[in-house]
Amino acid sequence: MSLHRLFNFQSKNITAGALILGVSYFFSAILGLITDRLLAGRFGAGRELDVFFAAFRIPDFVYNILIVGGITIVFLPLFAEYFTRDEKESWLMVNHVLNVFLLFLVAACLLLFLFTPWLVKIIFPGFDLSQINLAIPLVRLFFLSPIIFGVSNILSGILQYFHRFFVYGLTPILYNLGIIAGIIFLTPHYGIFGVGLGVILGALLHLSIQIAPVMFCGFRYKPVLNFQYPALKKIFTLMLPRIFGIAAQQINLVVITAIASTITAGAITIFNFSNSVQGLLVGLIGVSFAVAVFPTLARASAQKQKEEFLKHFLSIFRRIIIFIVPGSVLLFFLRNYIIDFIYRTGKFTTGSSHLTAACLAIFAFSIFAQALIPLLLRAFFSFQDTKTPTVITIMAMLLNVALSLFFVSWLRSPGNVSDFFSRYFSLATGQETAILGLPLAFSLSAIVQFFLLHFALKNKLKTTFQNG
Repeated sequence: MSLHRLFNFQSKNITAGALILGVSYFFSAILGLITDRLLAGRFGAGRELDVFFAAFRIPDFVYNILIVGGITIVFLPLFAEYFTRDEKESWLMVNHVLNVFLLFLVAACLLLFLFTPWLVKIIFPGFDLSQINLAIPLVRLFFLSPIIFGVSNILSGILQYFHRFFVYGLTPILYNLGIIAGIIFLTPHYGIFGVGLGVILGALLHLSIQIAPVMFCGFRYKPVLNFQYPALKKIFTLMLPRIFGIAAQQINLVVITAIASTITAGAITIFNFSNSVQGLLVGLIGVSFAVAVFPTLARASAQKQKEEFLKHFLSIFRRIIIFIVPGSVLLFFLRNYIIDFIYRTGKFTTGSSHLTAACLAIFAFSIFAQALIPLLLRAFFSFQDTKTPTVITIMAMLLNVALSLFFVSWLRSPGNVSDFFSRYFSLATGQETAILGLPLAFSLSAIVQFFLLHFALKNKLKTTFQNG
C-alpha cells in the first residue's frame, strides 16, 4: 500500500474504527507503560519523579481545559453541521477557528510562563526549595505542549469526521516514542529535564503526522483572522460550560497531587503509576469506542436522525459493558503480577510496588463507570449540549475533593480501617496507607458521576424525541 493510500485509509464502520483505535491505544498504552518503567528504573518513586509528574499538572490543566474539553469536543459537531450545509464554508470555518485559537493559546501560555514560580509554590505546598527550583523550568518547558496540541487536535477533529482513524491512531504512539527517546538519549545529559524535552518532541510528532492527511481531506491553510466570524461565537458559547467542567476535572487532579505531596515521598508517583495501568483498560475499550462512534453521533444529530443516533449509542454502550467488566475483574486479581512486571525494576522498591498494586485494586471497582463516561459525554456533545455534563462533572469533582481529604485523614490515623488495608494488601509494617484514600475517593466519585450522567441522558433523549 502506498503512503498516499495509507494516509487516506478510511474506516468503513464504527466497529472497524474502534478496532483501529483500540489497537492504536493498546500500543500507545504499552509504550506509556514502558515509559513509566524506564522512569521507575531511572528515578525510583522519589522526589525527582514527583516533581516531573507535578510539573505536568499545570500545563496539562491548560491543555485539558482549552483543548481536550474545549475545542476538541465542540469542533467536530460544528464541523459536521457546516460540512453538511456547505463544504467550502466549512474549510473557511476551520481556518478562522485555527488562527484565533492559536493566538489565544500563545497569549495564555506566555502569561502563565511569567507566573510559573508563583504557581508552583502555591499549588505544591509539600515541595521543598530544591524541588521548587527543579519544577519551575520543567513547567515552563511544558507550556509549549498546549500550543502544539491546540493545532494538532483541530486537525484530529477533521480526521475523525472523515473516519481517517489510522493516521489519527498513530498520533499517541508517536507522542510516546518521543518521550521514550527523551528518557533514553537525553536524561543522561539533562536529568529529569531531558524527559521534558522528550515530551515536546512527542508533541511535535503528534502534530506533524496529521498535516498531510488533513490536506488530502481538502483543507488548505489561509491566514484569516476575523474575531466576528459567526462560528467563533458559537464555539466559545459551547466551550464555556465545558471549560468549567474540564476545569473541575483538572482541579480535581491538582488537588489530588497537592494532597499526595503532603503524604510521603513517592506518593504522587504511586498514584500516577496505578492510574496509568487502570487507564489502559479505560482507554482501550471505553475511549476507543466513544471516539469511533462520536462522528456518527454528531452526523446523526446534525441531520436529525434520532433513530440512527439511538441505534449506534445503545450498541456501543452494550459492547463496552461486555468487554470492560471481565477486564476489570482480571485487573483486580492480577494486580500484583501486573505491577511487578511493569514497574518492579531499578530503584522502584517492593514496598512501592505493593502500594501501587493496592491503589490499582481500588481503581478496578470504578473502571466500568470510567469506561462508559466518555460515551455518555459524547452523546451530550453530539446534541451540542455542554451545560448538563458540566454541572454533573463539577458535582463529581467536589465530591472527590471532599472524599479525598476525608479518606486520607482517616487512613493516616492508626485504627481498624488502616490495619485492614495493610493486612488485605500485604503492606509492610509502617507503610503509609493514607495514599489509598485517593483512589478510593476517585472511584466513588466516578461511579456517582456515571449514574448522574446516565439518568440525565435518558431525560435528554426523551425530551429530544418528544420535540422531534
